[in-house]
Amino acid sequence: MYEGAIQDLIDELGRLPGVGPKSAQRIAFHVLSADPADVNRLAGALRKVKELVRFCTSCYNVAESEQCRICRDPRRTDEVLCVVEEPKDVVAIERTGEFRGRYHVLGGAINPLEGIGPDNLRVRELMARLGGGAVRELILATDPNTEGEATATYLALMVKPMGIAVTRLASGLPVGGDLEYADEITLGRAFEGRRAV
Repeated sequence: MYEGAIQDLIDELGRLPGVGPKSAQRIAFHVLSADPADVNRLAGALRKVKELVRFCTSCYNVAESEQCRICRDPRRTDEVLCVVEEPKDVVAIERTGEFRGRYHVLGGAINPLEGIGPDNLRVRELMARLGGGAVRELILATDPNTEGEATATYLALMVKPMGIAVTRLASGLPVGGDLEYADEITLGRAFEGRRAV
């Protein structure tokens, strides 16, 4: 559509997840009309994240040093380990303020259609951490979709013989939702996970 640098920028932006052709074009033209100082700050932030950010050597969350801030926090318990798919899931759980244990980021979920099996995830590293003997409970906080369920089932089968309690995050109806709009699986899980009032 366009020529040279602007089309190159649109193409690169379009490769980002969740950014379609129209959004890529809008962002590109915003960058073109933006103050040069703002554009330089954005470019600097992109360079900085590639230079400084890595994965924590313990839990594989994002970090700027050997370990992330959660793994460095001595106030957290080592007895409870929460398994998530991606670093963004750690942020979501941390926002609740309810969890004071440690994390393990798998780096995805089992998805045979995409060719992703347990060997493509950080399952070996998880099993090594569990072998240390400190963990009493493993919370499986994978996404409530087909891939997340397959991953949780696989991990539960692997961990059960170790004598560690394995739990799964409850799933069900969202606050403020209507029953008529809930799908059968969500409604079924809400019934399974019901509790006394």
